[in-house]
Amino acid sequence: MFRAASIKTCETFTGDVGRRLGESLQRRLGQTPDACWLFCAPLSGMDALIQGICEGAGTDQLVGCTTSGEISGSGLSINSAVLAGIVSDAIDFEIVTIPELGKDSEAAGRRLAESLSATPACIHIFSDGLTGNGCAILRGMAAVFGDSVPVSGGAAGDNGEFRKTCQFGAGRIYTDAVCGIAFHGDFGMGVGVRSGWAPVGLPKRVTRAIGRVVYELNGEPALNVYERFLGPHAKKLPVIGVEYPLGFVRGRMGADAHESYVLRASMSVNHDDRSITFAGEIPEGAMVNLTCGDKSSILDAAALAARDVKSAIGDRKPGIIFCYSCMARRIVLGPRTTEEISRIRTEFGPDIPIVGFYSYGEFCPMGSPPANCLHNESLALSVIGI
Repeated sequence: MFRAASIKTCETFTGDVGRRLGESLQRRLGQTPDACWLFCAPLSGMDALIQGICEGAGTDQLVGCTTSGEISGSGLSINSAVLAGIVSDAIDFEIVTIPELGKDSEAAGRRLAESLSATPACIHIFSDGLTGNGCAILRGMAAVFGDSVPVSGGAAGDNGEFRKTCQFGAGRIYTDAVCGIAFHGDFGMGVGVRSGWAPVGLPKRVTRAIGRVVYELNGEPALNVYERFLGPHAKKLPVIGVEYPLGFVRGRMGADAHESYVLRASMSVNHDDRSITFAGEIPEGAMVNLTCGDKSSILDAAALAARDVKSAIGDRKPGIIFCYSCMARRIVLGPRTTEEISRIRTEFGPDIPIVGFYSYGEFCPMGSPPANCLHNESLALSVIGI
């Protein structure tokens, strides 16, 4: 038995709105949900909203985070709340929250994995998109699980304000934390991640980098390389960097290597040392390319990600679609953002619940063999097959 449902509200966040959401979800599922997901705007009243949802749904087994746009079956919504739930006799859920993420993100990832009662079939994580290091979280988890456990999810947002994000774990609100929900049991699962950006020009070697800061490409200051590529548009850095992210291949090189590109968006530039800080780590020694894309290629990538997932779950029926998309995609797509979900709908049909959010980073396995990665500017899908 498996049932899933999702609900959206654009009402002001109050306890009464939360109770009605929880009650409505319970009615649609026919019983108390085994687990709930909440993605909402960072608005006042969140505490009352979540308390109301837990009361109405009859459970505090709730995870999620604040966003830079909420995703439901109708596409993008802003200043809203999207609630989803699952009941299943084949899946057991376990929620773990690790606070103080910014102190040591790798240790937090390791503690999260070690806190679980058993090795899960998969896990979704929602981390602070401002204080945490998503790559380090994954390294910590890999120290316990290796890459045998697929990790999906996203880094919490705050509507592009870059001030404070919130994470939800077991019905409580945190900041500077990573919340995870583990899936235990026998079920199908498919993941897929695509961006729509493709490499341009010759690849360059990262000759000096520390974490998220790239100092040199081919022995030349990184900012010099970007300025030469962008020409007069370079004065718009780092904002214009969302249109021209840096990409590197995770896994083997090949004719389709661009399909396995991990993207990194520029976050800030330092005119003194001519370095660029990106939204995720870039390994020193990696071969990288500047990349570019347009609205059509970005939307086409959404359809390709959905097809990848359909292929992965095989003959199983999709039960719910978790959709984690980068806020940079929303910026580039503008009024066409809702078409991203329409492309997914076209592949899966109109009846499968969809829930997710626009994030500050996306978690999804990639490459050959698959390895868990932090992505930027990408669409990551995780689908439960029943």
